[in-house]
Amino acid sequence: MIFIRFSIYLKSNPPNIMSKCEQCIVRQFTSLKHLSKEEVVRMSKCKTSKIIKKGDVLFEEGTPINGIFCIKDGVCKVSKMSENGRNQIISLIQRGDLLGERSLISDEVSNLSAVALNDMEVCFIPKEEIIRDLQRNNAFSMSVLRDLATSLKNADNLIVDMAQKTVKQRLAETLLYLHTKFDTNSEGAIDIQLSREDFSNIIGTATESAIRLLSEFKKKKIIAFKGKNIMILDSASLEKIAQGFHNLL
Repeated sequence: MIFIRFSIYLKSNPPNIMSKCEQCIVRQFTSLKHLSKEEVVRMSKCKTSKIIKKGDVLFEEGTPINGIFCIKDGVCKVSKMSENGRNQIISLIQRGDLLGERSLISDEVSNLSAVALNDMEVCFIPKEEIIRDLQRNNAFSMSVLRDLATSLKNADNLIVDMAQKTVKQRLAETLLYLHTKFDTNSEGAIDIQLSREDFSNIIGTATESAIRLLSEFKKKKIIAFKGKNIMILDSASLEKIAQGFHNLL
């Protein structure tokens, strides 16, 4: 898988936050790879780079973004607050991803919030600089549109899952998704730490329900806990649960 090879590369070659855009490996895994050398050099001069500490906010719902974030290292959760006050996690954004593309084609404020799950290194590129490239570089424009289309498809899938699948199915799917997206660390656990509240906000249930289901999976030896991390012991059972065959387990 491309992501796994990319993860191995980045672990061996950690990104330098002061590096120039044309020297940044992360750029090769985003729409920015379609920019010409001249466009990249110009962008590099106008970007700002910074460290985002764990728990800090990149942007809040209801505020303008006016540009895109290129994630050089770390993970953030992107979420939306419902009318009843529940925080629904929409996606997890990691190194090699862009965030904020919608701000490029819309003047509306963000309808989502982004919070760092661990320490992050990000670059911010102002909207006016990216718009210039969108207007002149067709390959770059099409790549951004494809990314937006993928985001819309994922949002459609999330709506269907929330409406038609049980909480247990959604938890099983989430564990499999995390294992695929983040791979495993040296101890064999999924290489990302999520709180029980984060799990509940991903699958759309109360924190107590998420804790109960995780304990049930552990009791059935489908998963195991390694400190704050989770190890998948029986992915086949998780697949069956995700497909709706949990009554057989």
